[in-house]
Amino acid sequence: MEYEGSELFAVIKTGGKQYSVSAGDTITVMTLSGEPGDSVAFDHVLMLSGDGGPALGTPFIEGASVAGQIVKQTRGPKAIAFKKRRRQNSKRKRGHRQDLTLVRITGLHAGGVELSGGTASPE
Repeated sequence: MEYEGSELFAVIKTGGKQYSVSAGDTITVMTLSGEPGDSVAFDHVLMLSGDGGPALGTPFIEGASVAGQIVKQTRGPKAIAFKKRRRQNSKRKRGHRQDLTLVRITGLHAGGVELSGGTASPE
C-alpha cells in the first residue's frame, strides 16, 4: 500500500538521527552514497501516522519503508574550534565541514500495516 498525500507522515531513523517526513518534503541527512537523481529507501520506520491513527514499531515497523530521491550532495557550514591559552603564546585553530545529502521524499509505503488508534503490542 502506497500513500502519496499529506495525510500520512512517518518518523524514520537514518544517520543516528530521527526525522519526521511526509511525501514531498526535502530533508538534509548525513551523507548517503549516490549521485543526484538516484533513489534511496529508508527501511528504519519508527512510526506511521495517517487518517486511522498511528502505528508504532518495536523498534521498527516490519515491511514499511520511505522512498526518496537524492537532490544533491552538499556540505554544511564551517565550524571552527579555536583554543587559546592566555599568556602562554599557545593557540590552535581547527575547522570542519560536515558532508550532507539533500533528499526529497517521494512516497511512503506502509507495507500492509494497519493504522489504528491504539498503540503497538509490546513483543
